[in-house]
Amino acid sequence: MLVIDKCHCFNQTFAALKRAAEASGSTSIPELQQHVTFGQNCKLCHPYVARMLETGETVFNEIITSTPTPSQ
Repeated sequence: MLVIDKCHCFNQTFAALKRAAEASGSTSIPELQQHVTFGQNCKLCHPYVARMLETGETVFNEIITSTPTPSQ
C-alpha cells in the first residue's frame, strides 16, 4: 500500500505541518513556510500540503500530481 505522509527533503510529517498550520493560522503553503521549513527543494510535497490545508488529511494513499495555485 502506498503511504505518503511527509516532506522527505526536510523530514517533516504532514501531521506536524498540520499542527504548525493550526497553531499559526496558516492557510497556504507560503504562510506555513514562514513558520516551518518544508517543500523548498523538490516541492513534490506541495500538492499534499495544499490538500492537507484544505481537508485536514495527513496521510495519503494516492499520488497527487495537480499543482497548487500560486497562492499556495
